Amino acid sequence: MRKTALLLIIAAFIMLLQQKASAQDYRGAVGLKFGGYENGISGKYFMKPNTAIEGILGIRSHGVVLTGLYEIHQTAFDVAELKFYYGAGAHLGAVGDGYYKRYGGDDEYYKSGLLLGADGVIGLEYIIPQSPIAISLDLNPRVELARGPFFDLAPGLGIKYTFK
Repeated sequence: MRKTALLLIIAAFIMLLQQKASAQDYRGAVGLKFGGYENGISGKYFMKPNTAIEGILGIRSHGVVLTGLYEIHQTAFDVAELKFYYGAGAHLGAVGDGYYKRYGGDDEYYKSGLLLGADGVIGLEYIIPQSPIAISLDLNPRVELARGPFFDLAPGLGIKYTFK
């Protein structure tokens, strides 16, 4: 997984060097998301200049999770390339038997089963000027309903290749 992620990051930077693009706004993006629980691929599509939908297919210890988010974006701190975003959505996934590390808590043993819950997101995204690369840092508060209920707050770091 680490070798694949490294190769994708290197490929993204090679494309960065080959393409000059305005980084003020973009219509869609694909990239990698590194989170507190899952790491995976993400895709974002702007339906309007300030509203987007984002999908994340995350791989976690003994499982897989699909997350969908509706996001609202606005300029942060009067910096055109820096966007503040927030939103809500849901996740659906499956986990197998095993021990899981919980942030702020002890490891916990789970039997295989369904993951289903509500998600929130709040974060900042920086669009690198004159490049198609965007970097984001966010927090993903979520309520797990099928395995809980319990509340988690997972950090996330994303890197995306943007398209006009």
